[in-house]
Amino acid sequence: MTQASTTSSLALPAGVQINAPILPGFERILTQPALALVAKLHRAFEPRRQQLLAARVERARRIDAGERPDFLAETKHIRDGAWTIAPIPKALERRRVEITGPVDAKMVINAFNSGADSYMTDFEDSNSPVWTNQIQGQINLAAAIRRTLTLEQETPAGVKTYKLNEQIATLQVRPRGWHLDEKHVTIDGQRVHGGIFDFALFMFHNAKELLARAAGPYFYLPKMESHLEARLWNDVFVMTQDELGLPQGTIKATVLIETILAAFEMDEILYELREHSAGLNAGRWDYIFSCIKKFKLDRDFCLADRAKVTMTAPFMRAYALLLLKTCHKRRAPAIGGMSALIPIKNDPVKNETAMAGIVADKRRDATDGYDGGWVAHPGLVEASMKEFVAVLGDRPNQIDKQKPEVNVTAADLLNFQPEAPITEGGLRMNINVGIHYLGAWLAGNGCVPIHNLMEDAATAEISRSQVWQWIRSPKGVLDDGRKVTAELVRELVPQELDKIKAGGFAGKFDQAAQIFTQMSTQERFEEFLTLPLYEEI
Repeated sequence: MTQASTTSSLALPAGVQINAPILPGFERILTQPALALVAKLHRAFEPRRQQLLAARVERARRIDAGERPDFLAETKHIRDGAWTIAPIPKALERRRVEITGPVDAKMVINAFNSGADSYMTDFEDSNSPVWTNQIQGQINLAAAIRRTLTLEQETPAGVKTYKLNEQIATLQVRPRGWHLDEKHVTIDGQRVHGGIFDFALFMFHNAKELLARAAGPYFYLPKMESHLEARLWNDVFVMTQDELGLPQGTIKATVLIETILAAFEMDEILYELREHSAGLNAGRWDYIFSCIKKFKLDRDFCLADRAKVTMTAPFMRAYALLLLKTCHKRRAPAIGGMSALIPIKNDPVKNETAMAGIVADKRRDATDGYDGGWVAHPGLVEASMKEFVAVLGDRPNQIDKQKPEVNVTAADLLNFQPEAPITEGGLRMNINVGIHYLGAWLAGNGCVPIHNLMEDAATAEISRSQVWQWIRSPKGVLDDGRKVTAELVRELVPQELDKIKAGGFAGKFDQAAQIFTQMSTQERFEEFLTLPLYEEI
């Protein structure tokens, strides 16, 4: 292979085109039979995906017009039923601490070696979906599963070699959400869905290898807004298992409940995936973003500074307890979300505060009854594990801990507090994080430590959507009495841009500042910031 081959060097199935460089090794992933599976799934399910995306738009329009979400009358029989999901495989019974991160080789090795029970490798929010990231990520995972992945890196002390330990975490994979395309691959002239592309390539190359190693093809499914979207994933699973000659139910998937609409359909989502379900996860950051997005035009809606919107806020507490009760009623694992705190090097005082925050977060989840929780950094695994072990002891989970006392209503899920304070510091933080993250993302890095927090696309979404909403809400007033306006945002953007540049960080920050300013002040609200940004990379 040359440095970068053309797609003419690949044998492509009929109707499949790739408009991207084929770097050395990519041909091992982009094989004709693997791409044939991608094409078959695309042709079978793309029309339904488009219908469901159109249904999202229509539902958003109704909420913009004043409709309030509620539990579905037509699925009451499912919520009232006595069904449970299929048994969980042994490899997924113990998930006390799950670590997450993008698909670069160093992260993959460090996460597998971290001491966590499970590792969710991420083709979505913590990964910038440049072509090389997506395909190299598939190469990295295939090698890691076969225990051949290594990495040598130059350090001031010399060359450091990274390799996998004998004992590693159980792998779970997050493909891209239903709204994301893979623009470099078309089938019959139409872009393929990014998630099906990620999923099908991984399944084709690794499902049988994983089963041979007493594990299996396990996934995390992001950004769902309805049980019909879960049904679509389930049908994708069924067809894929048939195509690969796998028993039905081999695939297991945990759904991230990270939209306000999915919170009203948790039972139904588990039901649709019941033969393939591995439970639900409380994806807190995207959930907050979803609330802002769905109620952006509601004059009574306005959330305080992001730092004040914690898991103890009324609407977040209701969501967390409902998820826990729903999962355990159906014999499904309930996995807590991720605190954005990370270890802070060279500042023992700040590090102690950060670690105390992590411990409190995991202690609350474990005490409530969650079976595990997420961390974003290997340095948090040990402290988080202690909190779950303190509650679970030797038990792999606490699914037997039912929550009959929990009775969450629609009003509880929609009790959006706190509304104050909104501060200049909070506004500046949103602007700074938004520009910093977007600049890194445009440069190919989707998981960025900023101000001692681990930021990904979800937290960047909160930053820009909150600024957009504060500008338009009559409640978007700073604690000093000033109204948040587009003019104020435009005044602060260059100041925060200068701070970022002075920090010596790597990224396309001038371009990011322009995009952030436009997206937070323009009249139209962009559904996802990554959609227009994807066209820029």
